[in-house]
Amino acid sequence: MSPFYNMQARSITGEEIRFGHFRGQVVLIVNTASACGFTPQYAGLNELYTTYASQGFTVLGFPCNQFGHQEPGDNQSIQLFCSQHFDIHFPLFEKIDVNGAHASPLYQWLTKSLPGFWGRKVRWNFTKFLLNRSGQPIARYAPNKKPERLCKAIEKALQENC
Repeated sequence: MSPFYNMQARSITGEEIRFGHFRGQVVLIVNTASACGFTPQYAGLNELYTTYASQGFTVLGFPCNQFGHQEPGDNQSIQLFCSQHFDIHFPLFEKIDVNGAHASPLYQWLTKSLPGFWGRKVRWNFTKFLLNRSGQPIARYAPNKKPERLCKAIEKALQENC
C-alpha cells in the first residue's frame, strides 16, 4: 500500500483530511501561491478538476510561502482569494512548507520519490506531482508546465489499472 494513504493534512478550513480518502483516484498535488506569476494556473487546475473529477481525479492544492513570500496571507485570506478570483472547487489545504527542516511529510515523500532537476527540493510555486490510482508518484512537472498540458498524462493514468 502506498505511504500516501497513511498521510493526512488539515484542509484550509482546519479539518483533518486523511489521504486514504483519495484511494483509487488519480491525484495531482500542487504547491500554490496567490501572488506568483504562475497564480493564473489556478484556473487551469480548476478546469482539470471539473473535467476529470467524475472519472476519479482530484487536485490537491497546498499553499506555500517559501518562494519569494508569494503566499503571505492566512488560510482564511487564501481561501477567500481562491474563491473570489478562481472559483476553486478542488480541495485546498493549510499553508505548509515544502522544503527544509519543516517540510510536510507529504512533500518529503514526494521529493524523495521523484527528485527533480534540483534534486529533492521543490524549486518554486506550482510544482506538480501526479499520483496514479495506487497512490504512487508517476510524474513531476515544473512550475511552468501549464495544467492544460497535463491532460494526456491524466487521461493515461485514469485508464490504467494499478
